[in-house]
Amino acid sequence: MESIYAALLLHKASKDITESGIEKILKAAGVDPDKTQITKLVAGLSETDIDTILKSASAAPVASMPVAGGGGASEAKEEKEAKKEEEEEEDEEPAGIGSLF
Repeated sequence: MESIYAALLLHKASKDITESGIEKILKAAGVDPDKTQITKLVAGLSETDIDTILKSASAAPVASMPVAGGGGASEAKEEKEAKKEEEEEEDEEPAGIGSLF
């Protein structure tokens, strides 16, 4: 996860996202870089538009807070069903670099 943060920092600073750039940021933060993970991340990001990913992530719907009321058991059942549906939707999302954000 730290590698993703480093890549986002490089992107925000309008710098090229390179393996050495990510490693330098992680080392400066005191994190031991995982070179295999960094290689995969850089390869995945080379094929994607980070701005598009960030916009789609920020546009994701937020689950609404339950309203206080006297429904007790039925509300708990509805919450369980909603969580189950969310888990199923998460399983259906495509795997790839976009799923990291």
